[in-house]
Amino acid sequence: MGRIFSGVQPTGNLHLGNYLGAIRNWVRLQHSFECLFCIVDLHAITVWQDPAELRKSTREVAAGLLAAGIDPARNVVFHQSSVPGHAQLAWVFNCVARLGWLNRMTQFKEKAGKDRENASVGLYAYPNLMAADILLYKATHVPVGEDQKQHLELARDIAQKFNNDFGVGTFPVPEPLILGPAARVMSLRDGTRKMSKSDPSDYSRINMTDDADAIALKVRKAKTDPEPLPDTLAGLDARPEAANLVGLYAALLDLDREGALTRVAGRPFSEFKVELTDVAVSVLGPINAEMKRLAADPAHVDAVLREGGERARALAAPVLDEVFEVVGFLKT
Repeated sequence: MGRIFSGVQPTGNLHLGNYLGAIRNWVRLQHSFECLFCIVDLHAITVWQDPAELRKSTREVAAGLLAAGIDPARNVVFHQSSVPGHAQLAWVFNCVARLGWLNRMTQFKEKAGKDRENASVGLYAYPNLMAADILLYKATHVPVGEDQKQHLELARDIAQKFNNDFGVGTFPVPEPLILGPAARVMSLRDGTRKMSKSDPSDYSRINMTDDADAIALKVRKAKTDPEPLPDTLAGLDARPEAANLVGLYAALLDLDREGALTRVAGRPFSEFKVELTDVAVSVLGPINAEMKRLAADPAHVDAVLREGGERARALAAPVLDEVFEVVGFLKT
């Protein structure tokens, strides 16, 4: 059985894109792999976070993972800052990775924007910490979306360079598990933009904490066009909002888009949105109810994270010992 490491940032509400693009896949993968699911709060502070909100969001994301079906007895569910080894190994990797490698990382350029000189060093070195997250547990596989493939390639490069520099076989070279076509869920207000926690309009996304009334309202207000739904995939070309809603419908029902279109072809959006709402509520309703129950019991969520942190530290300790021995750190 291979070992998976996967992380999610504690930065605001989990939404339908997080669920369909990652969390649902994790729930399925937990039956075939040994899994570590990490709330990456060290990554979160590469940009400014309100401390109280960070703590709240960490608990909320943990509750979302549990409510979606991740079993903390079967898997290691923890927050990154509870394992000092992430930062310790990241420093070693800061000394292994090359500046040229980091200069090619497109996500830094996108997140830093034009004000790159004022970006944090942490944001720049983020990919080295991500490599440490994965390799600290000698993970063999990492579920990734398209936007994370470049960071995983860097982790593979770091693992190979470390092994080559020291003539060891310390780290496996992790393999990507590319998430399926539902990995990119688009905004309900603009079908050309990815659904995001950072969008100022809450109507752009369906949150995992939304109840049935909120889901119905957001689907009803979702941007569409005046034409009925087509009967072929080609008919969705140049219709990004229609393509997005059909994609959501298909993903929620575990269908491909062709299969979804056979069910809804020719319908007006007013009729289709009613069915889409029913499907979304049937999938997210039980998750929403469980998240509310867990929100009322923060001590339970904290206990899950505390136990997960203990298990993660136990897994990390021998790997750190091995790395420290390889690089020549003195044991005292």
